[in-house]
Amino acid sequence: MKRVVVTGMGALTPIGNDVNEFWSNAVAGKSGAARITKFDPTLFKNQFACEVKGFTPEKYLDRNEVKRSDPFTQYAIYVAAEALADSGLDIATMDPFDIGVIWGSGQGGMSSFEEEVKAFATGNGTPRFSPFFVPRLISNMASGMISMKFGLMGINYTAVSACATSNTAIMDAFNYIRLGKAKVFVTGGSEAPITEASIGGFGSMKAMSTRNDDPQAASRPFDIERDGFVMGEGAGALILEEYEHARRRGARIYAELTGAAMTADAYHMTATHPEGIGAARGMQLAMAEAGINAGEIDYLNMHATSTPVGDISEVKATVKVFGESPARLAISGTKSMTGHLLGAAGAIESILCIKAINTGIIPPTINTTNIDPAIPAGFNIVTKEARAQTVNVAMNNTFGFGGHNSIVIFRKM
Repeated sequence: MKRVVVTGMGALTPIGNDVNEFWSNAVAGKSGAARITKFDPTLFKNQFACEVKGFTPEKYLDRNEVKRSDPFTQYAIYVAAEALADSGLDIATMDPFDIGVIWGSGQGGMSSFEEEVKAFATGNGTPRFSPFFVPRLISNMASGMISMKFGLMGINYTAVSACATSNTAIMDAFNYIRLGKAKVFVTGGSEAPITEASIGGFGSMKAMSTRNDDPQAASRPFDIERDGFVMGEGAGALILEEYEHARRRGARIYAELTGAAMTADAYHMTATHPEGIGAARGMQLAMAEAGINAGEIDYLNMHATSTPVGDISEVKATVKVFGESPARLAISGTKSMTGHLLGAAGAIESILCIKAINTGIIPPTINTTNIDPAIPAGFNIVTKEARAQTVNVAMNNTFGFGGHNSIVIFRKM
């Protein structure tokens, strides 16, 4: 099997509109949560979210591209452009069929769907829809638009596994490169879910925090007073490249992607398995593929959405794999800062794992002041402030509605 490395990254998040700003604010423990500005949330139970701020799609898209695309696609092109520039790839000199795009989005063009259906429902009954309605809506359009924007003609499709989506996309790209089906992939995920239907829908499930009086402290993974996740939006992109191809062109290599795995809980539509059986097996399979044991992992970025049930089931899975007092394993839940980006979560959290490897700094879990007594005392959770610690191997967990578990592992080169 061929080796796969990361040679470029791009990020658009509630705490930073590029990788450097995102990383700097994550290390500083900055929260991206505030009252929703995309619509009037007054009548909603959940009136806050982690929105992208100061986004200007015109940085990488022309006026027609903006008009014809949903925000989730705009986010995708934006971070893909940053990642490709960061990689130093000279696309013009490459066979375009050697470069693919595997992208992810859990919801796709939710805002475009809402806008068109509302216009139809409040109109005179005449079925008049924009010719761009379907292209703005469908989830695969982000991968398609990335390929069109940059002339990438290799394997191209979209993965969907709810909140495990972008790790699934990363895993697929990893496997295609290992099999020799492509030399380079643009991969990751984007999500633009801060809409009335999405906020209302998740709110009706009682899945989100209702701390409307203190949004910045609402996402508190592992804390005894956690009451649900905070919605986030944005995108993250990785350039995955076959190692020898990267080495020959003298590329800067951020890390090696060494293991990835998926399992299913086969348990419930929305709840994770209470004992974390599927998640634990996924972590074990990813480590087996990476050729490492649990004692070699230095940092685990947990899915840690700040839901009462989800956090504990993930802790139980982690205990099955690492034990109750893992000696060297540092843990953080960075959704406490970014909110939950749904299908884009794995991509931005993979970037944090890679940056932790490169810098020897582990980003914190903010807002966690009273750790749930159900969590073993030996768990080394990085709270309040970032921590300086050597990171040679990092694992990123993502879990999605439907019981999807997707795990990736990165190693220092």
